[in-house]
Amino acid sequence: MEKALEFEIKKIDKKTRARLGVMHLPHGDVETPVFMPVGTQATVKSMTPEELKEEVKSHIILGNTYHLFLRPGHELIKEAGGLHKFMNWDRNILTDSGGFQVFSLGELRKITEEGVEFRSHLNGQKLFISPEKSIEIQNALGSDIMMAFDECAPYGASYDYIKNSMERTTRWAKRCKEYHKNTDKQNLFGIVQGGFYKDLRMQSAKDLIELDLPGYAIGGISVGEPKEDFLDILRFTAPLLPDNKPRYLMGVGSPDYLIEAACAGVDMCDCVMPTRMARNGTAMTHHGQVNLLNACHAHAFETLDVECDCYTCKNYTRAYIRHLFKAKEILGARLLSIHNLRFLVKLMEDVRESIKEDRLLEFRSEFFKKYGYEEM
Repeated sequence: MEKALEFEIKKIDKKTRARLGVMHLPHGDVETPVFMPVGTQATVKSMTPEELKEEVKSHIILGNTYHLFLRPGHELIKEAGGLHKFMNWDRNILTDSGGFQVFSLGELRKITEEGVEFRSHLNGQKLFISPEKSIEIQNALGSDIMMAFDECAPYGASYDYIKNSMERTTRWAKRCKEYHKNTDKQNLFGIVQGGFYKDLRMQSAKDLIELDLPGYAIGGISVGEPKEDFLDILRFTAPLLPDNKPRYLMGVGSPDYLIEAACAGVDMCDCVMPTRMARNGTAMTHHGQVNLLNACHAHAFETLDVECDCYTCKNYTRAYIRHLFKAKEILGARLLSIHNLRFLVKLMEDVRESIKEDRLLEFRSEFFKKYGYEEM
């Protein structure tokens, strides 16, 4: 393929901004809207690649540039033949830039125009990531989609801080594009910032679109703000992005936010939430979250979710999974991880089907009512 990404829009929902699409990527096609499981350290926690393909039915996962830079190191992964071969995953991978993790270190990092100096959370070693270094790492990893280095400013920061941060993010995106060489194999996405100030969001989108990148992400929301603020900025920002390129909303994994993102015209979402919840004994079901540690499930010899088609729901009871957690057996977290991941991947399959039928709003209302969400 001459380009590393071709994005095809199959249908647009008549009542919302939702799009049914396909991303043609180097490691296979990805139907959108899609939820992408997060494999922070070259593994989706407790899952084998075979389970991700056969049970979860995922066609794209994420890797984390910051964590892989620290351990085992991008040079070692490059020596192994790239991240796909290193982790035995032959489908698509998106790597983030490392920006979110670096900026979440707080007092352990120092921002300059050149980049970010920080101390490793593992051993305190002083390290430095610039836009060029982020691209160098991601080029070595060989991901299908890589993200430009950006600053994810904290919620509640002042207008002047957000403005300076957003403008620096744009300058960094330009440096990332200039340094990136594997354009026939890897796609560089820009990240729209601007906090909760619409004029800054508009300027960020405008400046990044001028770079003519293969795709664009919405960053800096779902960072602790009230839901009404999240929806306001999401619905404002998504239409600013090019219609003919993928739109990626970063760090979103609750069912309501995934559906709202699709309604706003977003094509891709990711989050660590499903596996994190699973490790703590909580399952997502069509009738809301279920904490299997609660005593009421001790004699619950029924399936976790009768509407779910996952391996866990086909083979195990709530009582058994609860027993595993009480006995501190790792199989419990594995079974719930399969379920939660499949639940969200299947949710987006259902969203795509509802877009085909021009009934996404009806699907949202039905799902929200069962799950216990309020429509906003």
